Amino acid sequence: MSKENLHVSVEGLKPRRGFLKSVALAGALVAGTSMLAATPAHAAQTWKIQSVWDAGTVGYSLFEEWCNEMEEKTNGELIFKPFPAKSVAADNNALFDAVRNGVIQGMNPFTLYWSGKIPASVFLSSYPAGPDQPHQWDTMFYSMGMLEKTREIYKKFGLFYVGPIQHDANIIHSKKPVSSLDDLKGMKIRLPGGMVAEVFQQFGVSTVSLPGSDIFPALEKGTIDAADYVGPAVNWELGFSQVTDYILFGPPGVMSVYQPVDLMDLTVNLRAWNKLDPKIQKIVEEEVRNYSQRHYLAIQKRNIEAMEKFKAAGDQVSRLSQEDMMRFRKAAIPIWYKWANKDADARAIFDLQLKFMMNDTVGYVSEEDIKGME
Repeated sequence: MSKENLHVSVEGLKPRRGFLKSVALAGALVAGTSMLAATPAHAAQTWKIQSVWDAGTVGYSLFEEWCNEMEEKTNGELIFKPFPAKSVAADNNALFDAVRNGVIQGMNPFTLYWSGKIPASVFLSSYPAGPDQPHQWDTMFYSMGMLEKTREIYKKFGLFYVGPIQHDANIIHSKKPVSSLDDLKGMKIRLPGGMVAEVFQQFGVSTVSLPGSDIFPALEKGTIDAADYVGPAVNWELGFSQVTDYILFGPPGVMSVYQPVDLMDLTVNLRAWNKLDPKIQKIVEEEVRNYSQRHYLAIQKRNIEAMEKFKAAGDQVSRLSQEDMMRFRKAAIPIWYKWANKDADARAIFDLQLKFMMNDTVGYVSEEDIKGME
């Protein structure tokens, strides 16, 4: 080969070598980017979160499944470690304090449980004869400013209310037949405290507050005549059909007149929340909204299946009449105002809801209904 040809060949190699170096460098950058994408931007945080669902129920199975997905959703930055009822905090009061004090980072309670600590909480889940459709609650929380106000209230307790979780209606299982409000007189019934208990007391009921896990033995021993808890799916799993024969619903289309939209929520320790990157906070908020729908729909499907099981086991269903519904509402309205006037926060939430209920798009409350109320 001549010198001229050799020179041409060597010069021709130079661009190719440069090209190969560029390809190699680009490949290294891509690999590095992939490694960065797979690595959390911040050190992983692990949150212990206790639910009030008992282990083995459909409610807890759904919650556990959702919690186990959070690590992937946040690219490893936040891990939810779920616990069933009583596994860390032994009762509801201990659960509230455990989250507030940072012993655990979060809880999945029924919001109504805090009526003794946060009076406004009676208006953060459905109450007797109030808004009775799930979409109405989502509207108030996410479109009318109720979520922001709720967070302001919870921050006073060192807590952050992430969002509501749609659950179900509550129904009553009884050891004897009940087909009207008059039949309740003299009965001893497990009910949540606060406003719900006070309305039932207007009809001669002796009310008792018990955690879900204590209901079955109380019914079995006969220390109570009936019990409200949640809907058919979970109540079947808790064995209520073994110790009761009757189920009480509201009028057709309404499973419950006293807690037709019994909301749960995700509430976390405020300090733990503030340590999260804002992007992770946003993911958690969005995932709570997604989980709310997923939780609700899964339980509705199981409710339908469970009612077939209750009927096959011989349980009898009765419904309150529309007339009873009107009597119940009339008894409830003064108690709405009693709780609304416990503090400024309760009143602010109630006023928002009352305005909604009186709007013609809803039409649940008229001026005549609240005449003389303050």
